[in-house]
Amino acid sequence: MDNLCIRCKGKGLCGKPCRILNSFKQNAPKPKLHFSGKSAPELFVGRIGYPYINSGILTPQENDNISNFPSAEEWSKSNFSIANVLRLRGQLIYGKAKTHIKVPDKIKQITQELALSSKPVSTEIFLKKKPTFQFTVDKVFQPMTNPAPLKRAILEENPSVPKKVDYLINDTDAKSVDVINELYNSNTKIDHLQKLLSIGLLGKKTARRMVPTRWSITATDDTISKEHLKKIRYFQPLNQITLYSGNFLGNYIEALLLPGNFTFEAIEAWQSGGAYSGQKTEFATDHEEFTGRKKYAFNVTGGYYAMRLPLTEHLLKTKRQATVLIFREIRPEYYAPLGVGIVRETAKKTFQNPPKHFDTIEEAFQNISTRIQTPISQIKEKSWLLENYEKQKTLFDF
Repeated sequence: MDNLCIRCKGKGLCGKPCRILNSFKQNAPKPKLHFSGKSAPELFVGRIGYPYINSGILTPQENDNISNFPSAEEWSKSNFSIANVLRLRGQLIYGKAKTHIKVPDKIKQITQELALSSKPVSTEIFLKKKPTFQFTVDKVFQPMTNPAPLKRAILEENPSVPKKVDYLINDTDAKSVDVINELYNSNTKIDHLQKLLSIGLLGKKTARRMVPTRWSITATDDTISKEHLKKIRYFQPLNQITLYSGNFLGNYIEALLLPGNFTFEAIEAWQSGGAYSGQKTEFATDHEEFTGRKKYAFNVTGGYYAMRLPLTEHLLKTKRQATVLIFREIRPEYYAPLGVGIVRETAKKTFQNPPKHFDTIEEAFQNISTRIQTPISQIKEKSWLLENYEKQKTLFDF
């Protein structure tokens, strides 16, 4: 898949004016070496040079409301446009420093204190050099802008640390997967869990280390949905063909639930003319059978796990299992990569919408065809699940 925007970063490879670059330029702050701002908290851990990596804090230069909208969850609740998101992200300064994933240092200590907080924290930032105007976009993490080497950071107020978080990060005998699931069940937000894992605050004492942000995002989605599936696999199968539909920021999802034991397939179609596909629509597919996946979903990548989590939340809530095909159509209107959180929130919106019920799969696809632009024949051609569905026997048939 030709991720043109990710490779380009405003260099003009497409030959057109860059909407992403222009948005960041319009909102770029005046560079300063010293300022105070409320960090969401917003943290980033890189992967280049692992185990010696860059990590740091994203902070606005003013104490305004930017930090109230740090994640895709808030963007979705506020129904933000892509332009709104880029405007907010463009005002953040990424103060970064080189660190080892397991060796303590002062800046790491500050970032860990920030990661504990469930609310924005006023932070004083001292930079070695003024920020440079650069931006990084990616399919997994949120847009990054205005990097600068971080000299030091001082918290100007105490972080607001939930009691459950405080208790469990001090439990150095608990495995990270157990802590993630326990905090999730106590209503800790997904993005908060990802930060705790990324900054090295979860797991047994000897195993704790910083985890690159892109890895921690997928690991958190994967860990929680796997725990859900331990229960879902014992539920009775769905008894009718059910369809959920939803969209957000140019991402259109059709979730087709069929009677049967749990099987999941994700198909993505990146439409021609978009940031990722070039001159033709590009497809990506991954699937898992009843026993689950043992390898990473290298085709759909983080989006696979981001869609599976809202699905398992829905199945857990309805106390049913099902054979599920989730189709995601990404249209050119999704012109700026905003991270995999957008996929998760679109899937959540989808399962919050009223369902439709059908007697046959063909009837369901006829309904789907009224909302998507991808030919149904192409979806059927790409789908492993549809090819094998009629051959499958559920465990309840024996």
